Amino acid sequence: MLMKDTIRAKLTEAFTPETLEVIDESDQHIGHAGYREGGQSHFRVIIRAAHFDGMNRVAQQRAIYGALKEEMVGHIHALALDAGGIG
Repeated sequence: MLMKDTIRAKLTEAFTPETLEVIDESDQHIGHAGYREGGQSHFRVIIRAAHFDGMNRVAQQRAIYGALKEEMVGHIHALALDAGGIG
């Protein structure tokens, strides 16, 4: 399974988002730290979920990193987040 698909599955399970986009931006980081041949190391996530209503940005990011804790160790080098509630 692609890391992009793993990220999507875990965030869907954890937050039941109304909007979720997972974009592999690895090809934009060729030659930079953390880049691996074949990509799957640098991602951008856009997520909107009721779970995040009333949470500040730091709390939202912690929740997302918590849901992806296994992937953040040795798999994902960079994760750009655009998170928010829907209410």
